[in-house]
Amino acid sequence: MSRTARLAGVPLGLAGRTTVGLGRRLLGRPADTVLTDVQARTAEQLFRVLGELKGGAMKFGQALSVFEAALPDEIAGPYRETLTRLQDSAPPMDRAAVHRQLARELGPQWRRQFHSFDDDPTAAASIGQVHRAIWADGQAVAVKVQYPGARAAIQADLRTIGRAARLFGGLFPNIDVQPLVAELRERVGEELDYRLEAQAQRLFHEAFADDSEVVVPAVVANTEKVLVTTWMDSVGSLARLVAEGSQQDRNHFGTRYVRFLFSGPMRAGLLHADPHPGNFRMLADGRLGVVDYGAVARLPGGALPPAIGRLLRCAVDDDWPAVLEGLRDEAFVKQDVDLDVNVLRDYLTPFVEPAMVPTFAFNRAWMREQADRIANPRREAFATATRINLPPSYLLIHRVWIGGIGVLCQLGAEADFRSLLEDALPGFADP
Repeated sequence: MSRTARLAGVPLGLAGRTTVGLGRRLLGRPADTVLTDVQARTAEQLFRVLGELKGGAMKFGQALSVFEAALPDEIAGPYRETLTRLQDSAPPMDRAAVHRQLARELGPQWRRQFHSFDDDPTAAASIGQVHRAIWADGQAVAVKVQYPGARAAIQADLRTIGRAARLFGGLFPNIDVQPLVAELRERVGEELDYRLEAQAQRLFHEAFADDSEVVVPAVVANTEKVLVTTWMDSVGSLARLVAEGSQQDRNHFGTRYVRFLFSGPMRAGLLHADPHPGNFRMLADGRLGVVDYGAVARLPGGALPPAIGRLLRCAVDDDWPAVLEGLRDEAFVKQDVDLDVNVLRDYLTPFVEPAMVPTFAFNRAWMREQADRIANPRREAFATATRINLPPSYLLIHRVWIGGIGVLCQLGAEADFRSLLEDALPGFADP
């Protein structure tokens, strides 16, 4: 049986088997206990299969893993290690396939461009894997080699995951999987072209060349399916810090993580749109290394929309009529939707809280509470959430924002979030 077939078959089979069992156990056990049981077994099968796959399943797993903080501990706890692996690694391709791909992209004499090349990959992820090498001029480099047939594999996997989207609803009840899959489908073409990634990485490298907190490796050479950048030694990724690490390190690197995400658009004219922790590396000197620029947003005007900062400032200043007016202007609230200012305040205040206090401690309990508020039909906020629109121009910005908050909650990081926004978010310091 193919890996893709297993992805579809294992959870579907599990769903069928558990339907009857669920009915029987409901007669003698609390419904919440039964649901947790089913979720746990679904998670065990789901994460095992995703962890074995590359292509779209691997990329989907990475994208979904940033929302892990929204899961109840009894579900997420046993599988947190698997989620970390989804962020950081995948099964590698064999060296013969690597050599063939290098020959296709760099020419039959590709070895002449290297002083040495390590056949064992240092990392393997959804689209390609990374090898350490020494370039012909003597500098250490990272060589990212795209998997042969990556495009077809990703598209096939995403189609399969789309068909099985209902299964994920039982495990991630607060996340609509279909839009996430649709977005990955739309952006896959960009991520598969390393020429576009090289272009974006060069802009980020130039923007952060003299930064004391963030390191962006320089691009040395590239083709459509091979990308060579300067090597960056690290002590691990934020994915590992999520699994194990001191509170001091969580706060330190969490702060740098937020500052990079928010300041990138203003400095490079681009938004790094892949916030999962595996792309952010901890350097021994305390700086944050950032890799993988395949997913970026080219923002109009080269910066985050000033309206975001202005509206957030109005909310912090408790000027909710101005917030509602601004949301209508930006099409978050349609003109024909009647929305009470006090209802809007009750709905949005918890999301604004990190910007209202000197420091804010992000944690999983806070993330779960916000997810439940807007997704639980029995909560007042649910009705309000259904009346809020997400304009297409804000879709990617919204995903990065929510994904970034999800990572901070996984880290349990405490940060001076307000100060970071004042430095990097247009319109917040001077509405």
